[in-house]
Amino acid sequence: MDNFTIIKEFFLIDFSNIRELQLLHALFFLLIYIAAVMGNLLTITAIITDPHLHSPMYFFLSNLSLLDIGYISVTLPKFIVNSLTGNQSISLLGCAAQVFFLIFFAGVEIALLVAMSYDRYVAICHPLHYGVTMTPLRCLWVAIGSWFSGLIYSALHTGNMFRLPFSGSNVIHQFFCDVPHVLKISSTEVCDAEYLLIATSSTFVLFSFGFLIISYTYIFSTVFKMPSVEGRHKALSTCSPQLIILILFLLAGIFTALGPISDTSPVQNLLISMTYTILPPFMNPIIYSLRNMKIKIALGRVIKIAFCSKIEISNFKKI
Repeated sequence: MDNFTIIKEFFLIDFSNIRELQLLHALFFLLIYIAAVMGNLLTITAIITDPHLHSPMYFFLSNLSLLDIGYISVTLPKFIVNSLTGNQSISLLGCAAQVFFLIFFAGVEIALLVAMSYDRYVAICHPLHYGVTMTPLRCLWVAIGSWFSGLIYSALHTGNMFRLPFSGSNVIHQFFCDVPHVLKISSTEVCDAEYLLIATSSTFVLFSFGFLIISYTYIFSTVFKMPSVEGRHKALSTCSPQLIILILFLLAGIFTALGPISDTSPVQNLLISMTYTILPPFMNPIIYSLRNMKIKIALGRVIKIAFCSKIEISNFKKI
């Protein structure tokens, strides 16, 4: 029989015992967090304020940017506060919240990536049907369905993982409550049920990835058959950022699934976890701003308006 203990809090691992390095970590990740949040907020603002971006593709992109803000906010703020205060504890409820929102945002991202690939498939392969197929109401329901499916998916996994007391150590060898590390200190019954849930949900995940692969196969097949070089470039400029984001997400998932769970190498754990908790939310707005001309122009307009407003306010105060 497992030796269960009632654990009310967990202790996360710090990546250095040197106080100066802890403060340096806090400053470094604070800058990354601010850059990621500002980048995604600027993307959302640009899409909302620019009428040229009021289309299904950018509607889904704004949802993805909102998701990225939430995703990176699950782990980094707590890690930054812990590094500044030197207190590595997290309550049982806080740990459950981190697990819930990590799974929730990951599930929603899969659903949104599928919706975005279908949007590009219809736009490029069946452009005459685009206005009829991708209506605003249909896009709204797809977005609602994506967020709701992530909610249900996360509730099932989190409810199972925290339904029984934890056994063994309450030390989590990660800077946040990562699912593999939480399962490592869970009871055998919880682990068995979680593996069953993962196996069942894998059917949906594999179907989603299959749909993504088929969609982009048709997209690139159609693009390379276009006689116009300008037409090919325009089509690629709209779908290549989404493909890069998809590849980034898949690589993060592979690192998560195949990466070893180390109890002795916190740096190794940090590098692996960064690939799926920090890198995608940080890189997504950069990818879109660099690869999509409409986003680049809209972002420049937003920044220019904000900068001009500050100058006007400053001049008004001087008067």
